[in-house]
Amino acid sequence: MSATASPAASSADLLPRPGGVCAIHQPNFLPRLSTLAKLFAADYWIVLDDVQFARRDYQHRARIAPIDRPDLVHWLSLATHLPGGRATLIRDARLADPQRSRDQTAQAIRHCYRRSRHWQQISTVLDVVLEGFTGSDRTGVVAENSTRALLDLVGWRGEIIRSSQLPARRERSQRLADLAAVTGATTYLCGPGGLRYLDHGPFKAADVRVEPFLTPTEGLWSNSRRLSALYSLSELGAAGLASALAETAPWKGTPRLPTA
Repeated sequence: MSATASPAASSADLLPRPGGVCAIHQPNFLPRLSTLAKLFAADYWIVLDDVQFARRDYQHRARIAPIDRPDLVHWLSLATHLPGGRATLIRDARLADPQRSRDQTAQAIRHCYRRSRHWQQISTVLDVVLEGFTGSDRTGVVAENSTRALLDLVGWRGEIIRSSQLPARRERSQRLADLAAVTGATTYLCGPGGLRYLDHGPFKAADVRVEPFLTPTEGLWSNSRRLSALYSLSELGAAGLASALAETAPWKGTPRLPTA
C-alpha cells in the first residue's frame, strides 16, 4: 500500500455527496482515541493542512504507553524541519531525518505492543505507517497516513479531502464554516477544544449545523484524550475498537470491517 492509497482516500476534485457530516482536523500522528472517534463519526474528514504547524501539538508526535503499564507514558516524536520558521504551514513541514524517524517509530511501537494478543493487527497499521516514511518526507502526509491506517482497520468508509485544495477565508471560524459549506456538509462535528473558541455565526449563515462531539470519560475512554488509539487497539483489537467507536456515533450503524 502506498502512502496515499487507502479505501478511505478521496480526491478534492470529487467532492463528497452533499448532505453529509464532516469533521475538520489537522493531521495527527497516530491520533488519540478521542480524535479517531470524531473522524470515525463523520462521513468525511477535511484534513486541515494549510494552517500553521504547531510544535506543541499532535501533528508530529503521539503519546504511547506499554500495554501493561498505561502510566508509563512517553512521547513518540517525528523530528521536523520548518522551512519557513514558525510561520510554516503543516503541508510544508518536512521530516528532518525520515529514516531515523522511521526506525524510532518501529522500535517504540514494537516495544510497547508486541506482546498484545492483537499484535498482528497493530503490525498491519505499523507496516502502512513505516511505508509512509519512504513515500514522503512531509510530516503532515506521514501523520495523515497513520490516521488513514487506523480508520481503514476499523472499517471506516468515509472520504478524505485536504483543506489546501478547497476555497476558504482566513479567519478561524469562517474558514471552518467555508470548508464545511463548500463540501456540502449539513453538519460539522466539533470537539471540546473547538467549542471553546468557535463562532457559530458563520455556520448559521452557511446553514451548517454545529454538532458537539464529546466522548465518554470512563473506562476505555479515561485515556482517550491522552494516549494514541494504538493503546485501545492493543486491548480490544479491530472489531472491539470499531464497536466502541460506533457507540459514539450511533447514526453510523455497524462498521464494515475489512475481510482478511
